[in-house]
Amino acid sequence: MEDYRMIEKIGEGTFSQVLKAQSLRDGRFYACKIMKQPFDSVEQVNKLREVQAMKRLSPHPNIIQLHEIIFNKETGSLSLICELMDMNIYEFIQGRQYPLPDSKVKHYMYQLCKSLDHMHRNGIFHRDVKPENILIRDVLKLADFGSCRSMYSQPPHTEYISTRWYRAPECLLTDGYYSHKMDVWSAGCVFFEIISLNPLFPGTNELDQVSKIHDVLGTPDSSILHKFKQSRAMHFNFPPQKGCGLSCLVPQCSAIALSLLYQMLKYDPEERIGAEDMLQHPYLRDLRLAEKRISSLCRVTGTAKGCEASGAASSMDHLWRIARQGRKQHHGKHAAEPLIRCKGPLYPAELPKLNIIIPATKMSSFPVTSLPPLPGTHRGSLPAFTSKICHSQLSKPQHKFSTTKADYLHLSLPKLGIPKDRQLSGSPCTPHNL
Repeated sequence: MEDYRMIEKIGEGTFSQVLKAQSLRDGRFYACKIMKQPFDSVEQVNKLREVQAMKRLSPHPNIIQLHEIIFNKETGSLSLICELMDMNIYEFIQGRQYPLPDSKVKHYMYQLCKSLDHMHRNGIFHRDVKPENILIRDVLKLADFGSCRSMYSQPPHTEYISTRWYRAPECLLTDGYYSHKMDVWSAGCVFFEIISLNPLFPGTNELDQVSKIHDVLGTPDSSILHKFKQSRAMHFNFPPQKGCGLSCLVPQCSAIALSLLYQMLKYDPEERIGAEDMLQHPYLRDLRLAEKRISSLCRVTGTAKGCEASGAASSMDHLWRIARQGRKQHHGKHAAEPLIRCKGPLYPAELPKLNIIIPATKMSSFPVTSLPPLPGTHRGSLPAFTSKICHSQLSKPQHKFSTTKADYLHLSLPKLGIPKDRQLSGSPCTPHNL
């Protein structure tokens, strides 16, 4: 950790704390996530879901990036050096007196849907989508993959997962029989919260959580509850109830936005919309077509790499301006054009372990580079990491966070950012495969 100067604490959770750090090599600022749990080996660190998921999902403009991993072999301490963002969605809307403009809400939801679509197409679901885990700067990015799971792993999964307010009915009413559609429900709750500035289902316990869902959406059909009963030992019966609906809770919300919100909050996960279809919803049509036009322009002008590099930070505002112009100039031409997508490869049920090769020779320094992209024929296997051991020289500590007389293992990876937790949930950061 002698390469970083710790500045201040950003947040703290049950299993980690996050500090703002400055690199002494390039002067840039990062978020340093320090795990409270000690680790025994590089192999144990390598089995963390958070590490495996970030390798598979990076790079993507709406997924937080991991800069490097620092592992102290003597003390077992582990630090994740991550991309630093300005704030999370909860901090952004907290204390606001007036609703956000629809254009801003649409920007955020489009980027959130893109992050979910990319994650699900790569065989991973998050399991803890909430405002605190959605970070913003000039762009929105999904973060904190410590609770993620492979979409191809067989249920039952961990029952107590996701933060209660954003927990889908199938997570509340079954013994771990849920799927990636739980992320869509959670994103729907976030969607409502961005619009209204208030949580949709703020239950005090699991029973109250179900009650609050029924107060708004009504009691589901008996056939849906019957499917849930088949996977749970306990029996439950809810009296018939008609919900108040969503429109009365967000009267300023447009009909087309309500349409997407209702599809995201379908009680039955089999009827709930998927992330790919969310991007095709008419509510996001303007931004979808604007992004397509920008991509076409980049291909024509031969600036595709520049668009990818600069688009993450600034293209969303540009997208909205182009979308507004496009409604006047290109409405008829693009009205029926679908978004062309390429299906991602199928992945096995479990992510393979990442192998680390420690060279026998001592190295005094090494460049910090990004890992190469996954080859097209990897068939779900992740490339091996090549790690390097740096032996630091014994020196007098210059800062209260400095560490001396320790060997650190640096793994160069893509970047990531970690927000603080408002409400702790999920499983601890124990080593395991997805």
